[in-house]
Amino acid sequence: MLQVAPVESITSLSSDLFYDILRRLDGPTLASAACTCASFSSISKEESLWENVCSSVWPSTNREDVKSLISSIGGYRKFYADCFPLIVNKEVGEYQWNNNLQYPDDWTEAEYYGDMIEFESISPSDFVSIVDIRFKEKPICSKVLWGIPNANGYDEWFFNCPFRIDLLSCADRDDNNDGVVTLSVSDGLPPITSMEREKKDGKLWQELRDGLLLSWIIVNKKIKQSANLASWSPLDGQRHWPTDKDFVFRFGSVLSAKGILPSEAVQCILIMKFRVVHIEEEGVQTNLKATELSMQLEDMECAHVNGRNSLLILKEALSCRRSNNFSEVLESCLMYSKVQNKLKEEKIKNESRLDTLCILSGIVAVMTFWYYVL
Repeated sequence: MLQVAPVESITSLSSDLFYDILRRLDGPTLASAACTCASFSSISKEESLWENVCSSVWPSTNREDVKSLISSIGGYRKFYADCFPLIVNKEVGEYQWNNNLQYPDDWTEAEYYGDMIEFESISPSDFVSIVDIRFKEKPICSKVLWGIPNANGYDEWFFNCPFRIDLLSCADRDDNNDGVVTLSVSDGLPPITSMEREKKDGKLWQELRDGLLLSWIIVNKKIKQSANLASWSPLDGQRHWPTDKDFVFRFGSVLSAKGILPSEAVQCILIMKFRVVHIEEEGVQTNLKATELSMQLEDMECAHVNGRNSLLILKEALSCRRSNNFSEVLESCLMYSKVQNKLKEEKIKNESRLDTLCILSGIVAVMTFWYYVL
C-alpha cells in the first residue's frame, strides 16, 4: 500500500511544488492565492505565471511582437491587472443635473475640435489594438493592429472626420472568399434549416448572444498604459439587420470626456456583425461569417467623435476606474443611455416649444398686418 509522508506545514513544501500549483490557476484565482501566504505571494510575482494566464485569456498575446510590447510596458502581471477588469464610469448620472450641458449645435469650434496644444503630445502611432473573440469559451479570432488606420500622420482629415477603427478587410466581408472569422455547427451553433424558422424561434440569435465574448485592448506605448474597452458580453444587439441574414451585436463602455467635450462622457461602441452564409437545406452545415468588427466613439447626441478628440479620450480611458463585476459595467452603460434619452426628450420639447412660438409669432404678425390693412 502506497504511503504518503506527512507534511508538517505548508512552508515545508518546496517552491517548485508551489509554482506547479499556481501555474494551474486562472487569473482571479492566482491573484487570490497570492494573498494567502508569503510563499504564494512571492512566487505569484513570477512573470511566467502571468504570461500563461494572459495567453489563456488573450491568445493574441502569444505573438512575438505583442510579447515584446507587454514586456516594454511593465510585464504580464501589470498587463493582466490593467486589462482583465472592465472600465466603469458611474459619474454619468451627475452630468444630467449640472446645467452646463450644451448641445453640439451650441459648441464652439474650439470645444468640438479640441485643444491643438494638448493634442500635440499624442500620436496615432502610439496606440495598439489587441483584439480577441471567443464563442462558448473557444477562441475564434485574434487580431493586432499597430497604430490607427487612415491617420496619415497629423493631417486635418483625420483630426476633423469621425473616428473609426475597422479590423476587417474588404476580402473578409466578401461572401465569395473564406473569411478570417467564421462560425459553424462544429463551433456549437444550432443547425438552421431555414431563416423563416429562425425568425420565429430565434435559436441561432440566442446562441450567438449568449456565447460571444469580445476583448478589445488599447495600449499606449508612449505612456505604457493599457485598458480593455469591451464589455466582454454583448450590451445589446439586433436581429436580421439590414438584411434577413445579418446579426449585429454591440459591445463597449462609457468613457470620460471631462475637459475634452462639453458632454463630459462618450460611449465607446464596438460593433460585431455576422452574416449567415449557409443553412442546412443548402446541403452545407450552418455557417456564419463576420462582416464587421469596428470601434467608434459617440457623444450624448449620438454624433461620432472626431479623430483628435477620440485620441484624447482614449488616452484618458487608460487611467479610468475598472471593475471585475460585469453588472457594474452594464449599469454604467444603462445609466448613460438613460441620461442620453432624457437629453433627447428635453431637446425635442425645446424644439417643440420653439416651433410653437414661431407659429404663434407668425399668426400674430399676420393678424397685425390685416388689422392695419383693414
